[in-house]
Amino acid sequence: MLDGLTKNRIDDKKPRKEGLTCTIDKFQGLDRENFATISAFIDVLKVYGALPMIISDESLKKKISYYHDLGIKVSTGSTITEFAIVENALERFAREAAKIGFDIVEVGESSIDLSMAQKRKIADTVKSAGLEYQWKVGKKDPRHQMGIDDTLKKIEEAVKLESQKVIIEANEGYNVGIYDEKGLVKWSFVGALTNAFPPNTFIFEAPLESQQSALIAEFGQRVNLAEVHPEAITSVESQRRGFLAKSAFGVSYLRKDPEGGPASKFIYYIIKTKNPVDQSELISLSHLPRRTVQAAVDDLKRQGLIIEHSSLDDARKKVYQPVQSEWL
Repeated sequence: MLDGLTKNRIDDKKPRKEGLTCTIDKFQGLDRENFATISAFIDVLKVYGALPMIISDESLKKKISYYHDLGIKVSTGSTITEFAIVENALERFAREAAKIGFDIVEVGESSIDLSMAQKRKIADTVKSAGLEYQWKVGKKDPRHQMGIDDTLKKIEEAVKLESQKVIIEANEGYNVGIYDEKGLVKWSFVGALTNAFPPNTFIFEAPLESQQSALIAEFGQRVNLAEVHPEAITSVESQRRGFLAKSAFGVSYLRKDPEGGPASKFIYYIIKTKNPVDQSELISLSHLPRRTVQAAVDDLKRQGLIIEHSSLDDARKKVYQPVQSEWL
């Protein structure tokens, strides 16, 4: 309907590398006709929690085969993987997961702590079973959250382990990971992550529709989202193609102004409007002392709002641009 008027996907065919939409199966009732219709918009389906342990392998095989027929990869959750690690049953778990038909094993450290050597062994075990693996970073318990530095360290370890994507934990979407106690995005936290790693490194869990709208508005259609409930799949796809969902209205989801004094806010405004821009241009445009400009730049980098890299014209110069521009 109205062919040619909608915005096309940049990466419209599966398997996609960007713009992934990942949903969950909690063994909820499934309208197979409708699900088949929206399956083109689903890249990965995760079988929730420890549910694979409480139904028969035969039933699980049938489920996974159905999803495969629709071109959807199937992943375990990190909860069952952590359980297998604690019970020293990872090799058995990986073999059985592969036999049943899983494509991906999700690995997290929500309730355990793993050394880099242990992580390498886990990665090797999963690969030897012919499965992909994705690392999840973060804690499910709102009372025991990691700071930015620890989060970045865990992400770096996951990248070194060649995890295809790094999943950012959100649990139910409140006071966990990149979300505050009201479920709003903590943009300074997100900015710190995307300042250190390209945004396509991540799959952001976003259980709430307002969070999905916020992340698509910030990063565009290529943002990777997980924990998208099946009934929200079409809304997410519509927003990727440029249509606002009702969750986008009346919600303050765009990146907030930088924290700090007037100089930081002024420099950020210049970088947003004139990027890429080097420090000498910032001094000329702002009429501020070099020391003040440098302090503002350092502050904006600390908040994760801007990216610094070498100029293509002169490698001795550093130029700055907003984090958002790095994605778009």
